[in-house]
Amino acid sequence: MARVAVFVKVFPESPEIKTEELIERIKSSLADPYKLENYGEEPIAFGYKALKVVVSMPEETEGGTEQLEEILKNVDGIQEVEVELVQRMG
Repeated sequence: MARVAVFVKVFPESPEIKTEELIERIKSSLADPYKLENYGEEPIAFGYKALKVVVSMPEETEGGTEQLEEILKNVDGIQEVEVELVQRMG
């Protein structure tokens, strides 16, 4: 079964939320078939940073990225998520 990489921008509720804490919350909320592949930070303004995460999932997932988006939105400390790109993994 082919997998896709979903590139998501995650906006924390506050600039005081530490990146590593938020990443740990994301990791613990993702269950099979989702897997956190990579992450980084993107400065927005005045110390506020968005997280850029890459999550892999099966290509044939019903509903596309909707379930993944809901999982991420329900993580404590996340205000908003924005899917930027979905790309088939080679």
